[in-house]
Amino acid sequence: MTALRFGILGAARIAPPALIKPARVVSDVQVVAVAARDKKKADAFAQRHKIPRVLDSYDALVNDANIDAIYNPLPNSAHHEWTIKALRAGKHVLCEKPIASNAREAEEMQRAAEETGRVLMEAFHYRYHPLALRVEKIISSGELGSVRELEADFFIPLFLRPRDIRFQYELAGGALMDTGCYCVSFLRWLAKCEPTILSARARKASPEVDRLMFAEMLFENGVRAKLGCSLAAFPPVKISARVVGDRGEMRITNPFVPQRFNSIRVETKGGTRRERFTHEPTYNFQLRAFLAATRGENTNITDGKEGVKNMRVIDSIYEKAGMKVRAA
Repeated sequence: MTALRFGILGAARIAPPALIKPARVVSDVQVVAVAARDKKKADAFAQRHKIPRVLDSYDALVNDANIDAIYNPLPNSAHHEWTIKALRAGKHVLCEKPIASNAREAEEMQRAAEETGRVLMEAFHYRYHPLALRVEKIISSGELGSVRELEADFFIPLFLRPRDIRFQYELAGGALMDTGCYCVSFLRWLAKCEPTILSARARKASPEVDRLMFAEMLFENGVRAKLGCSLAAFPPVKISARVVGDRGEMRITNPFVPQRFNSIRVETKGGTRRERFTHEPTYNFQLRAFLAATRGENTNITDGKEGVKNMRVIDSIYEKAGMKVRAA
């Protein structure tokens, strides 16, 4: 089969680990072009990463007949516009998380994917890693009994920089949009249904941009859940999750970037055990799944429909915290 040819929108720092390096490992994937608003930046990026072509604009990239798929790592506020343009141009799209600024935008993106028959994948790469598959298998096996409580935390120490896109409301920034979207995805995935937000509180970088967010929710099946996320200078790094059942408990160390370090600790009446998993990058597994999805295989577990549901929860958390929903 012919290789899947990718073009990259922008010269984002996430592009090398998320796509360029995996494309060197995953067969039948090539990164063939990049475009950025700053042509000099695009030229330097292409030279550094050995990308053969630099196009003059985003429009030129998404409409290029020699490109099959687009990677969209632009600021959150640009996911909607350029993903839809790429889909309408007949391209598959791997879109960075969160999929959009808000649920309305996500719905329009999913509709475009359905109408064009193209693959739209939200880049929740952790879902494709063996650690995540094992977490799901342990729960479905009944070893923990019926799940009663879930927790997910993703704290990254980050000093406040006024120009940082993660702290700009007009670019759909905020801790919940950056690290918190992983927690929302994780809790929804394991609960297998949708929640009502019981409470939410934020510590803010500006009136509408959160540096920390904490939320409590109740899922339709009675499971209670908590999430915490942070882009503040303190507290220190915390990337963990917990699943509590009526027969046991599972603690997961680093469910979201498991290639760096990871473990699962399961405690039941039968004893305690610890499991560890491959350090192969999550992005490799994600790219393999994306390639397979473009070839008609049912491997897209973070599709546009899931993206819509995730954004609805994120919108609800902001509203519960007394803040505005992100808007482009």
